Amino acid sequence: MAILKEEIKGTKIINDIQSSNIKHTEYDTETKSLEVIFNNDLKYIYEGVPHQVYTQFRMSESQGKFFSTKISKSYPYKKV
Repeated sequence: MAILKEEIKGTKIINDIQSSNIKHTEYDTETKSLEVIFNNDLKYIYEGVPHQVYTQFRMSESQGKFFSTKISKSYPYKKV
């Protein structure tokens, strides 16, 4: 697991991640939105991500691989 730091602020779960692709995520348990900051500093928001899926993402052996196969193409997103 490559979670470097986890912090909970209100409804948000904030993670710093050591990955070849992702460096930071913020998941809002109320709105089910997932903000992802990639290593190239691009930021995207993915909508409608179930809490269970985000928990699986956090607990996976490779967050980058899980993200690519289970989140990136499965949920609507926008570049911020």
